[in-house]
Amino acid sequence: MKDIFFCPEESNFYSNCLENLVLRNCKNAASIVEFGSGDGSPVINSLLRNKFDGVIRGFELNTSAWKAANSTIDEYNLTNKYVIYNSCLFESSKPEANYLVANPPYLPAPDQDIYMPLLFGGIDGATVTNELLSLGYDNVLVLVSSYSNPKSTIEQAQKNGYSVNNFVVLPLKFGYYSSEPKVKKHIEELRGNNMAFYSGDYYFLAGVLFSKSQESANDLSNQLAQVMTSL
Repeated sequence: MKDIFFCPEESNFYSNCLENLVLRNCKNAASIVEFGSGDGSPVINSLLRNKFDGVIRGFELNTSAWKAANSTIDEYNLTNKYVIYNSCLFESSKPEANYLVANPPYLPAPDQDIYMPLLFGGIDGATVTNELLSLGYDNVLVLVSSYSNPKSTIEQAQKNGYSVNNFVVLPLKFGYYSSEPKVKKHIEELRGNNMAFYSGDYYFLAGVLFSKSQESANDLSNQLAQVMTSL
């Protein structure tokens, strides 16, 4: 379905990041809030592979994706572990949680008139990601794209008291949404302004865990910045 985001490679990567950077560290029924759950498959796959005693509360604006997610949640009897609301986290009462997780919209474009408008991440692609880092959660796991002004995200995190706790990087090929001529042209312009980094048809996608409790001596921000701008 074209009205639901579909990229198995990216979804699998997000799922692996959730498992390795969040779920395995969750003690004593930790609670997790998710921004933009999509069809729910990354979290559902993670829950099926891991013992997790807490609750994940997701927020998804796309009604088609929300319905698909709830159908699968019911199918796997995960209603007590994964609850998704058909609404926007930014407009909610900001539920308390140990972690905020997201594969946020990160497509840069001059406007929202693109193949899938809900994937619009602002003019530089980092707008939504940077907003998530202003909500005040102690730990934030987000996917950060090398063509979406990654330096601004690292700077925004530092301004809000975050250090890079851990990160994983995946080289990805430009896909259906990022190859739309209007989007690709805009990304090329961002590269000219040192705001997008890619090589040929490939870019880096990083799963980054930002934490407020992390000792600054252990901060991996410089290492992340070097990797994300190396293409």
